[in-house]
Amino acid sequence: MRNGIKVYDTDTHLVPPAEVLTPYLASTIQEWIPNLSDYQSPIRRSSAGETLQPPYWHRYRMGSGFGVGWGSDVPRMLGEAEPQAGAERRPQKFMGTQWPAWDADWVANHRIRDMDEEGVDIQVMVPTVPWGHEQPAVEIEFMRANRRFLDDFCGAYPTHLKALLIVNAKYIKESIDEIKTWGRSKWAVGVWVNLPLDYPLDHSDLHPVWTAIEQEGLCVVHHSFSGGYPGYRDTWSNPFIGRSASHPWGAMRAMAAFFGAGLMDRYPAIRFAILESGFGWLPFWAMRMQDQVDYMGYVPELRHTMLEYMSSGRFFASIVLHEGPEMIKMVSAFLGDQVLMFSTDYPHPETRFPDSVDLVLGWSQLSSELLPQIMWNNAVRCFGEP
Repeated sequence: MRNGIKVYDTDTHLVPPAEVLTPYLASTIQEWIPNLSDYQSPIRRSSAGETLQPPYWHRYRMGSGFGVGWGSDVPRMLGEAEPQAGAERRPQKFMGTQWPAWDADWVANHRIRDMDEEGVDIQVMVPTVPWGHEQPAVEIEFMRANRRFLDDFCGAYPTHLKALLIVNAKYIKESIDEIKTWGRSKWAVGVWVNLPLDYPLDHSDLHPVWTAIEQEGLCVVHHSFSGGYPGYRDTWSNPFIGRSASHPWGAMRAMAAFFGAGLMDRYPAIRFAILESGFGWLPFWAMRMQDQVDYMGYVPELRHTMLEYMSSGRFFASIVLHEGPEMIKMVSAFLGDQVLMFSTDYPHPETRFPDSVDLVLGWSQLSSELLPQIMWNNAVRCFGEP
């Protein structure tokens, strides 16, 4: 809490190192992967980009993690004909003023200490599962181990640490089992469905997953990343273009598929949220989607307009701090004050740690009625009571 206002951070990240995650794997993993250590790479930088010193911890790397194309392009500087010889992707600039705890991905009390310093009451954490192994049993086991770890990690501070369930459209039965097993856990607040390349979010095979999510009272979440999904092959090998375009485009596609398929009608209690995708484009997208529904078709009979789905109280979007208070006012005036939620991207470089909360609370353009909606109330409507 800061200045009497409760704070719910709806987009943070968590990637436990291999040394922490391994004990949560079933013993059979060694039979499936005798050379398990070959899939570990040293953590030379913290999640925020801080250079670390040996001895290094390690992370599991089974493959690209986000689909074909993640990090595969040699970066090209804009204005140059081709990549420079030996060019490599460099880490993003850290946007905060103080490094977050480098081990906050697995030491819960260090994470809580950072939350206290910033004034955050609750964090929603987006875990990472190391997809990409050729054996389905291996991917499924890592999905399950991630959940076992989360249960312990969040269980130490159940009213402060929340997380998403990460499941996979390749494994419908196993994903439903995960949702039903963990969906009522105090820490589980939403589900992010990992999609294979070219597998649409509105695929009819996913109906049992949406049913399970609705029954467990969870939220469907789309979180954008800078590679591995729409548009990653069309950025002319430039990370600036990729990072600028991929996040909103990923959310635009997800919203169009989910709303356009009538899933908000078919599952009347389900909620849908987008994270780390920007938000200033939401009014434009509501009107453009509706025009294309009327003009192009290729959607089933819908009970509501796209604007009505987005302003229904069942759709939510996390803010990104760089878009600022005027954008928040504009979007809230267009869609209503029940959509936008505070977020920091902690502990990634985009966070303004430890000043993110103070930054938003200092925006005098936001009214005393709107500010609590952004900082707390909308997140509670999206993810449930703490």
